[in-house]
Amino acid sequence: MERPRILVIGGGFAGLECARRLERKLAATEAQISLVAPFSYQLYLPLLPHVAAGVLTPQSVAVSLRRSLRRTDVIPGGAIGIDPRAKVAIIRKITDQEIVEPYDYLVLAPGSVTRTFDIPGLTDHARGMKTLAEATYIRDHVIAQLDLASTTLDQNERAERLQFVVVGGGYAGTETAACLQRLTTAALDRYPRLDPRLIKWHLIDIAPKLMPELGDHLGARALKVLRERGVEVSLGVSVKAVDEHAVTFTDGRVIPSRTLIWTAGVAASPLISTLDAETVRGRIAVTAEMRVPQFEGVFALGDAAAVPDLAKGDGAVCPPTAQHSARQGKKVADNLVAALRNQPLQPYYHKDLGLVVDLGGKDAVSKPVGVEMTGVPAQLVARGYHLMAMRTNVAKFRVGCNWLINATAGDDFVRTGFLARQPARLRDFEYTDAYLTKEQVREHAQALQAKH
Repeated sequence: MERPRILVIGGGFAGLECARRLERKLAATEAQISLVAPFSYQLYLPLLPHVAAGVLTPQSVAVSLRRSLRRTDVIPGGAIGIDPRAKVAIIRKITDQEIVEPYDYLVLAPGSVTRTFDIPGLTDHARGMKTLAEATYIRDHVIAQLDLASTTLDQNERAERLQFVVVGGGYAGTETAACLQRLTTAALDRYPRLDPRLIKWHLIDIAPKLMPELGDHLGARALKVLRERGVEVSLGVSVKAVDEHAVTFTDGRVIPSRTLIWTAGVAASPLISTLDAETVRGRIAVTAEMRVPQFEGVFALGDAAAVPDLAKGDGAVCPPTAQHSARQGKKVADNLVAALRNQPLQPYYHKDLGLVVDLGGKDAVSKPVGVEMTGVPAQLVARGYHLMAMRTNVAKFRVGCNWLINATAGDDFVRTGFLARQPARLRDFEYTDAYLTKEQVREHAQALQAKH
């Protein structure tokens, strides 16, 4: 008898946790497990600001899928369309070869992409912080601005290169601004020709508060830390337009700048739009058991799914966080096992364990299990949480060693240069234009099946 085929789309927190738990709970004879991922690692997203700032090396936050998984087939590519009626996924491999992958059970965990708006120049000039390549590029770019500003005689060019704008007052934006501001401050000793007063970091957000999820006290504490370091934080403000030389704010200010880092939220992977399924604000609607009700054997979770938040109630859905994604991955695996064994499925219910925000150095704000903390204790909690959450001991060891080396030896402010002179638009890093339309999926799948 042929084993049921379980296909997991996505190797992030949700997809990897699901596949790991399936391996533990199912015998090899019970199911064939495959996971589709464009890269051979799970990206530990919360530490990307540390990569951008050079505190961690890129490899440190790239948790090996093949070290984490033992008998799951890892397909190197990305799903560009799903035909749930024919029970096939269209996969584009990293060689650009397209194949059709059949399944009996499908787990949709494709994650999210950077959310953008119809702002003139945004998609051409903004840089994201969603991928490892983007974080590495931003580090190179920021150091390049210091290199170029220190040698130019053009005062306007120097002003443009030494002002940096980060959009988004959530965790990603706040940590990015905090860590990169520390990078440029520490680098000043290596650039004696630069006037420290010319280096300016701007953090803006349309919301009236910084990181409102932390509560008024901790949010105000984080705001105070940033402003004391010289970061200009503007709330109730967004971007009106951006070009190669300046960023225009909605309050009328024009900031001479060649660096716009965009972290203003996320949107579900475009893969979701290839299915003819109900959505909630762009995320696929699922039951509390994370089933997609329109299609048999299809589950969805993580950033791409509107999973009901039973802990909050009142129709709330779980926010797109790593904490929820990892725990949803485990619950979906449990429900898949139950489905295979004709047992009842269980709803996802999770009480938030708290929040941690690493502002670099000795600065942090944390709220583990509702206890508010600041300074060094909060930093220890934040870094301890990240080490605990990483999926392999090798990754934990690398991150811990990197933190120690950076704290004792500092940074050499080296540009790797491997992305120099390459397009650095959001779509270049996140492949948002790679997907089929839902009208194309059925025809495309049939053509591929006939071909092969």
